[in-house]
Amino acid sequence: MGWSIFRKKKGLTLIELLIALILSSILIAALYRIFISQQKNYTVQDQVVDMQQSLRIAVGQMTRGIRMAGYGGNILDIFGNINGFTNIITPASNSITIILADEVGVLKQNAVKGTNQLKLTNASVFNTDRKKYLCLDGLNNYLIQSVITDTITLTTPLAEDHVINAPIYLIKAITYSLGLSRGKTALRRNENTGGGAQPLAENIESLQFTYFDANGNVTANPPDIRMIRVMVTSKTNMPDPEYKGGDGYRRRTLYSHIKLRNMGL
Repeated sequence: MGWSIFRKKKGLTLIELLIALILSSILIAALYRIFISQQKNYTVQDQVVDMQQSLRIAVGQMTRGIRMAGYGGNILDIFGNINGFTNIITPASNSITIILADEVGVLKQNAVKGTNQLKLTNASVFNTDRKKYLCLDGLNNYLIQSVITDTITLTTPLAEDHVINAPIYLIKAITYSLGLSRGKTALRRNENTGGGAQPLAENIESLQFTYFDANGNVTANPPDIRMIRVMVTSKTNMPDPEYKGGDGYRRRTLYSHIKLRNMGL
């Protein structure tokens, strides 16, 4: 008696294969959407973080500069103006110019009363044009007659003795304002010495200054200014099409109240 053994062949039918492909496609599509969503969220958050950090750094630098307005002693009594600016603070609603002494070097040797020559570090910072205003020890102000290597000759003799390593300052008129940088609106800083305005932060949409006197009243009179409120609004580098409301840009506004240290009581 012969026996025939039939074995059932195992495998996938065409329908089963199609179902598997469809399910795999759905799963891959879902994973892809999750990946794209996460990438988008990361990009948006990265832009927001960059915007906030740039804004804080820029406002911090501007605040420190404005707070020092008037440092350097009797600047205007000696010079009359600094590169055309005749007030320690030149106020405007969307810009400000301040005059201050910025430390750039030190004396390399003692300087005695009556001499008109100084040896100092970093003397190349000065010239006889727009960088001719020198402040010594933060109090004594002199015009520069010439600069040769590390030796500066003043137009008038020193009024008192100064010791080695005494700080040397360049007096500047610094303007903060809005302008274009690489095609984008930016907060800019201009020292008014011929180098032009340099960007502190890009994508700055609004810059506003409000000025107050010693009693807290709003004033536009430069000698009366004792406190300044700064409001800066920035936006992200690119718009988010899915961000509801407005034009798709996320924005942040930062306020700073600056009390002036060198403008009297």
